[in-house]
Amino acid sequence: MAGPLRFRHSPDSWDPNRIESSLYRPLDDKFGAALEPPGVNPPPKYEAQRLEMDNGDLALFAWTDSDAYWLGNTETPKALWRTEKYRFAEVEYPLARWAQRELLRDLEASDPWLTAYDHITWFFLPVFFSKDGRETTRAFFRDHAAGFPDADRKAGLTFYEQLLSAGTLDDHRYTMATKLGTSEQLDLVRMRAAMAELNTAKLLADAGHAFTPEITLESGYALDFRVDETGTLVEVTRPEPPARRRAGTPASALRETVDGKTGTQLKAHPGTILFVDCTSFRDDEWFAIRDAQPSVGYTPAVVYRMRPGKPPSGYVIGEPNLDVEPQLKS
Repeated sequence: MAGPLRFRHSPDSWDPNRIESSLYRPLDDKFGAALEPPGVNPPPKYEAQRLEMDNGDLALFAWTDSDAYWLGNTETPKALWRTEKYRFAEVEYPLARWAQRELLRDLEASDPWLTAYDHITWFFLPVFFSKDGRETTRAFFRDHAAGFPDADRKAGLTFYEQLLSAGTLDDHRYTMATKLGTSEQLDLVRMRAAMAELNTAKLLADAGHAFTPEITLESGYALDFRVDETGTLVEVTRPEPPARRRAGTPASALRETVDGKTGTQLKAHPGTILFVDCTSFRDDEWFAIRDAQPSVGYTPAVVYRMRPGKPPSGYVIGEPNLDVEPQLKS
């Protein structure tokens, strides 16, 4: 499974003849390809071409007299094998800006409903154009309201547009966006779990906490966040509601999901705060949880649910030592 879109850097000299022989011809032989001028002027000192494949794949190539950059969701030509890969933020800004504008131009033509949400589009651009995940990630926002079970597309996307517009996650764009997945299979469970991490990030940021996502520890486990000022570890889980699992009640659905964490990450790292995201629960399922406030088999924990246009709802178990409880309304 290919990962999110990244640049490849070639330190070699390139010219139109080499581009045709080493890039265009191999791709044309395999997929059918066309060399086209870019729709957006490349930055100063660069020349650029688009390579458009008959199967919908796309590559951008920009070069100078001394080096070149490739950005594509198609098979990498042999001439670029073993070249170093770089994220958008790791190449010079004019080049990254040009490439993103070029991709956004394509996205505007194919999915204008998506480009109406500037921050979502920018944040998830590396997966919206990934080789394997470009169809499934767009479908998640188009057909599944970004994971809300009872909201329309506009409400769901507006919620995450506002969340991402705060800029809190900008520095962690690839880490967080990639969690949505770059698979050809539409995995709603995984995708909803990825959005749960954005939801938890919002709770932490709104409580005034700086944090770092995806913490790899000596135990071999990776936990979802570390709160920077205290070093507190945070793990996130998003239960599937009773209708989608064997658990017969909302409370048992929570406990069953948490059980899967307590014997692994949480056992290895006592004191980790568990955030239980119930955003997949419909109103009646959530109200049963909210009113009874059941234990989940682990403490400390924060149990919450997000809804577009409403404040977070939830409760805390134990003493999580994070200032999130005032945000949780009934």
